Amino acid sequence: MSPRKKPSFGRRLVTLVTSAGVIAVLAIVNRPMVAFGQEQYHQFQINRDSYKSEYGHWDMLPVPSNFQVNAIHAALLPTGKVLIIAGSGNKEDQFKAGTFKTLIWDPKTNHFKIVTTPTDIFCAGHAFLTNGNLLVAGGTKKYEVLEDKITHAAGVLKIKQESPEGDVTEFDKGTIVTSKTGVKFKLTSDVKVPPATKKIVDGEFDITAGEAEVWIEAVEKGKDSVIPESMQFDIEGLTGEDKKTVYGIAEKVTMEKQEYTGAEYSYEFNPFTEKYERTGNLNEPRWYPTLVPTADNQVLALSGLDQFGRIDTGKTEVYNENTKKWEFKPKINRYFPTYPSVFLMQNEKLFYSGSNAGYGSAKEGRKPGIWDLKKNTFQEVSGLRDADMNETSASVLLAPAQEQKVMVLGGGGVGEDPKSTARTDIIDLKEANPTFKPGPDLPAPTRYLGTVLLPDDTLYTGHGSSGYRGKGNSNHLTAQIYHPDTNKFVKAADPTVGRNYHSESMLLPDGRVITLGSDPLYDKSDKNPGTFEKRIEIFTPAYLYHGARPTITDGPKSVQRGGSYKFTTPDAASIKTARLMRPSTVTHSTDVEQRSIALDVTREAGSIGVTIPKERGLVPSGWYMLFVTNADGTPSEAKFVQVQ
Repeated sequence: MSPRKKPSFGRRLVTLVTSAGVIAVLAIVNRPMVAFGQEQYHQFQINRDSYKSEYGHWDMLPVPSNFQVNAIHAALLPTGKVLIIAGSGNKEDQFKAGTFKTLIWDPKTNHFKIVTTPTDIFCAGHAFLTNGNLLVAGGTKKYEVLEDKITHAAGVLKIKQESPEGDVTEFDKGTIVTSKTGVKFKLTSDVKVPPATKKIVDGEFDITAGEAEVWIEAVEKGKDSVIPESMQFDIEGLTGEDKKTVYGIAEKVTMEKQEYTGAEYSYEFNPFTEKYERTGNLNEPRWYPTLVPTADNQVLALSGLDQFGRIDTGKTEVYNENTKKWEFKPKINRYFPTYPSVFLMQNEKLFYSGSNAGYGSAKEGRKPGIWDLKKNTFQEVSGLRDADMNETSASVLLAPAQEQKVMVLGGGGVGEDPKSTARTDIIDLKEANPTFKPGPDLPAPTRYLGTVLLPDDTLYTGHGSSGYRGKGNSNHLTAQIYHPDTNKFVKAADPTVGRNYHSESMLLPDGRVITLGSDPLYDKSDKNPGTFEKRIEIFTPAYLYHGARPTITDGPKSVQRGGSYKFTTPDAASIKTARLMRPSTVTHSTDVEQRSIALDVTREAGSIGVTIPKERGLVPSGWYMLFVTNADGTPSEAKFVQVQ
């Protein structure tokens, strides 16, 4: 038998090259198959019981196309339904058409309903009242106009009336006013100017001119109508003494960018009739305001852009639930950037964390501190790292609320600053001299982070982006759970939908977390305009995969602070904790109401007893979700109760 002949080196090389080429071709041909296989394996992994019990699970909510809206605001109603407010949805064509939307979703039945929405409450403020109604105030009166779209010089004219005699002087929209340099402008709306006021000071009459402001626009196009400095204006149609005592003054009239402007409208959304109910107007129109419930059952309106796009100078006003009217409170005026995160403290003072949504001075009103409403004093606090990157950060009163610890998470520089931060800092407001101390870093620098308190005292955090409005394809497809007991973040299952500006996250009565909205500036290429994210994704935390959950079968619907109450349950022996959790009302990473209050628990056969803390600064009046959890941290479904 002849020995086998070995192939030559050259032939072997040809064989290898040929084989490599075939493999390369097969790899290219099979690339979709490889990707498909990887996705199949990924789905297998995340759907395993062992994975879900450690990391949780995400599911897409199937929303019919005719119910898909641009979610700008979201609130959990005391009926258990989710209110999703779009208004015009950051769509100017919808604004001009007067098309404003509100959606209600029922998690129990998966039923959707569009609600009649009277005005553009896009970028309004909101807060729950003691009766469960959602107070919604402010919104959009006019969209911004970029500089390259402006054809006529425009600005604010202050009309003064120096005579205390006579009545209110009225001017119609279109009235011509002329500058001392001869440039003509027209009023863009009707305006009423009150007469001057007269009083005696030191034995002499002191007269204060009556005044009102109105927006004016040049009659002629172009830069020739620009008024770069303060100037007086004559008003067409005045006769006699009025020509001397009534006049206009404008600080300047320009062709600069015109900001969004605030609306004065105010409503209560009734969750039981599912309708908006008109209330008295705001005294100061507001766009991007924060509404803060106080311990005495009123609501403060803070910050916002006014009817001319100017930042509010600190004109705090208060809503009275009984009279349904707003009233200025000049003794507690305070300046904040828009959407400031302000929390009611146990001692009934307010804590401003420094988190905000932008607009306003880059320096003024940015320092966090404790605001004593009774004395109108503001005690600044120190220690917050990256203090210049609080814009678009998140803030939350950690659970349980009795600990009085506030966490600030992420954020970025002022305006479109590309910088962002991964820092979290925590302040203990019970300390004699509260100071921020470092918390654990987020996995990456993050703006627009979603934060949701969970019934087991942990904190869900997720989404956001490192760039301004997701620029540079910078959305984070990550989520994590913060554990206060260990002061650490633990990885959670990854969401599939990115979310940044105009996104919301909040707790549902069944213990899951709903995430919705997102308004990127550009698409992933960073070249084309972004598309508003209409998909809704729901996170089921790991604690819902740890076995049977406890149940609350019955109990009172109304409770009082300081009282003790009995709730029936077949799981009394296994129940470890009880929490009152205030439903969320969230927008622009701002949710100043969510709080989780620990209740003392007693157990007996077939029921538990709980005691409501007596401090109204800790438990402000209103509707709450009562959750109980067992030793595994698995929560019950919530029972809604009203604290009176």
